[in-house]
Amino acid sequence: MTTETCNEVLLAGTAQDAPALSHENHGARFYRFSLEVPRLSGQADVLPVLLPEDRLLPLGPGDPVRIQGQLRSFNNRSGVGSRLVLTVHAQEAEAGDGGPQNHIRLCGAVCKPPVYRRTPLGRSICDLMLAVPRRYGRADYLPAIAWGQVAARCAGLQVGDPLSLEGRVQSRLYRKVTESGIQDRVAYEVSIMHLLEEEDA
Repeated sequence: MTTETCNEVLLAGTAQDAPALSHENHGARFYRFSLEVPRLSGQADVLPVLLPEDRLLPLGPGDPVRIQGQLRSFNNRSGVGSRLVLTVHAQEAEAGDGGPQNHIRLCGAVCKPPVYRRTPLGRSICDLMLAVPRRYGRADYLPAIAWGQVAARCAGLQVGDPLSLEGRVQSRLYRKVTESGIQDRVAYEVSIMHLLEEEDA
C-alpha cells in the first residue's frame, strides 16, 4: 500500500436516518446520513457518511449497512460549528449483515506537536494531528488520540515524522462555551489501536 492510498475505512452498523442531499460538486450529487456503530463497551459511535449518488442505497432508520471509503477533512470557514469537519466518504456501500465493524488504517505525517497528558486516574493520553496525503496534492488533517503505551510512543514524535496506524473512528460529545451560551457539540477523531511499521503499512 502506498502513502497516497493509505486512508482506508471499513464501517458496518445501522443507518440513523435516510440519506438526504448534502451538496453538488462538478455535476455529481452527494447524500449524507448518520451511521451508528456499537462499541464493545455498549456505547455507540454515530458517524457522518457521505455517499455519491451512484452508490446510493434505499436506506431508512435501523437498516444495516456496510461502508468502505476514506476519512476526509474539510475546513469550515462559515464560523458556525467546528472549524475542522470530518466525514466518511463512502466509495462502496452495501446492505450489512448486522455485525458491527469499525476499522481505519492511515499513513501520514505528524503536523502538530503531540500533546501528552495523564487523566486524573493516571492513564496516559496523547493527542495528535495527522496529515494524510490525498490525490492532486491535497491532504486530510485528521485528529487522533492514543492511550497507554501507544500514547507514550506517540509523545516522542516530532512534526514531520511519518506515522502509520490502525484504529477506529469515534464520536465524542463535548460542551462549547460560545457568545450565545453553552452548546453541545460532537467531535470526531481516530482512536489509535496499533502503530504500524513501514513494511506493514
